[in-house]
Amino acid sequence: MTDPSNGTHTNERNIVMDFKKNVGMSLLGVWLVVSGVAALVPAVYFNGLGTILAILAVLAGIFIMLRK
Repeated sequence: MTDPSNGTHTNERNIVMDFKKNVGMSLLGVWLVVSGVAALVPAVYFNGLGTILAILAVLAGIFIMLRK
């Protein structure tokens, strides 16, 4: 079904809106996986990983608090 206002399919628009609503949870999931792998596999750890994880945590927290 095509949305006459912008010519996009309604399903495509719903998928994009669902992704935008779940950005915080997606970032949290990435943070959990990366921190878990880094703890279990020491070879994965590199300089700056702590900073990257901190940035992911802050962004996830912000998006979750904004409910986006």
